[in-house]
Amino acid sequence: MGLNKVVKDANEACQGIQDGMTLMVGGFGLCGIPENSITELVKKGVKNLTCISNNAGVDDFGLGLLLQGKQVKKMISSYVGENAEFERQMLSGELEVELVPQGTLATRCMAAGYGMPVIYTPAGVGTEVAIGKETREFNGKTYLMEYAFDADFAIVKAWKGDTMGNLVFR
Repeated sequence: MGLNKVVKDANEACQGIQDGMTLMVGGFGLCGIPENSITELVKKGVKNLTCISNNAGVDDFGLGLLLQGKQVKKMISSYVGENAEFERQMLSGELEVELVPQGTLATRCMAAGYGMPVIYTPAGVGTEVAIGKETREFNGKTYLMEYAFDADFAIVKAWKGDTMGNLVFR
């Protein structure tokens, strides 16, 4: 158990993040956004990122900063309504977008952490969300099969952490 997961700053925490990676990014609305790590990624200039997050930030904060620098190639989110640059890039075809129901997004993140390959959810059955996806019936009810997210890194905002990687939030 000699593993020490403590780093001195956001620069060190983002050291392994490279072009083309997939990141899960914490936060809800504008709360709990890992702004120091996002600022570091802007500085590093990493690009072609796929970002999995509840939202796409706003124009000058959160993931909006990475979008401004055209560092994100694909956004997987639940809510994207308050970012004009996101909207512009999506409508022009510069940004690939996958909208995911919020509970499904959270559960796909959780499944990834648990090492589960898929989840089944009733959310989206019979809608555009279901197009091209496998369905399965359990107890007479239809569910969509959704894959757990396969991310290279997850960045979150925490108040403090210990050497084992446990985090405390405020």
